[in-house]
Amino acid sequence: MPTWIVVEDEPDLYKVVSALCDMMGVQSAGFASGEEIVAWIRQVDESEYQGQLPQLALIDIRLPGKIDGVKVGARLRRSPVLGDIAIILMTAFHLSPRQEKDAIKKSGADLLFYKPLPGPDAFRAMVDKVMNQRLLEE
Repeated sequence: MPTWIVVEDEPDLYKVVSALCDMMGVQSAGFASGEEIVAWIRQVDESEYQGQLPQLALIDIRLPGKIDGVKVGARLRRSPVLGDIAIILMTAFHLSPRQEKDAIKKSGADLLFYKPLPGPDAFRAMVDKVMNQRLLEE
């Protein structure tokens, strides 16, 4: 079963994303802060993590603490182990077109979308498109 990372600090939204993952036959690994996920990335990079590696990271841009979603994406891209996974940023806050481009560029994200989440079919189509594009780049 494929695994995705979900970095989301709102418990109710995490439950929705996790349910969408379940519907798609995907296991989700949840993290509630940038610090938490960055510590996990470090474990993966240092071969201290023995579980299945994720294919995709769904990351909320605004997270509690000092490490936001853009920084999480950038850290993933620098990882020698996880650097090639698909990254989708999520936000409920309106960004200007320039802010969107900056967030995507700085994070190395494949896509940014706005909450509320799309319905299951649209969500699946969006994720499939990103995953397929990432596979073509390899």
